[in-house]
Amino acid sequence: MDKDIQWSLKPFAALTPEELYQLLRLRSQVFVVEQQCVFLDLDNKDQQCLHLLGWSNENITAYARLIPPGHCYDEASIGRVVTSPDARRQGHGRSLMATAISECTRIYGHQDVRIGAQLYLKEFYASFGFQQVSDTYLEDDIPHIEMILRPQ
Repeated sequence: MDKDIQWSLKPFAALTPEELYQLLRLRSQVFVVEQQCVFLDLDNKDQQCLHLLGWSNENITAYARLIPPGHCYDEASIGRVVTSPDARRQGHGRSLMATAISECTRIYGHQDVRIGAQLYLKEFYASFGFQQVSDTYLEDDIPHIEMILRPQ
């Protein structure tokens, strides 16, 4: 794992105002501004999720939310996977996904994990064992696919 990042996992109600601000700012910076995609990021799912925060130098540099089974899909899910543009190419994305998968297994047990992945990241997620299980679809005008990670 990436030793430069300190991980914390919290339910929505336990997030401090500073943590909430930083994670929403990071999501907006990447998903809205960088990807030039106008969409409503605040989708009323955060309140039921666990939030995986990757800290480096007092800033959130990596983030994902763990979605319980039955909330978006029958399976548990990992969503809003994001790394700060300033922290890319340092292994934080790989560390984030490895930690998210590990935490899903610890919390939800050895069961399938389903994600809605941006198509251009297919190989990245496949490197963790995720397999494509849907045709390509557009979500907010960005090509996506559903992928599943089956427990070993």
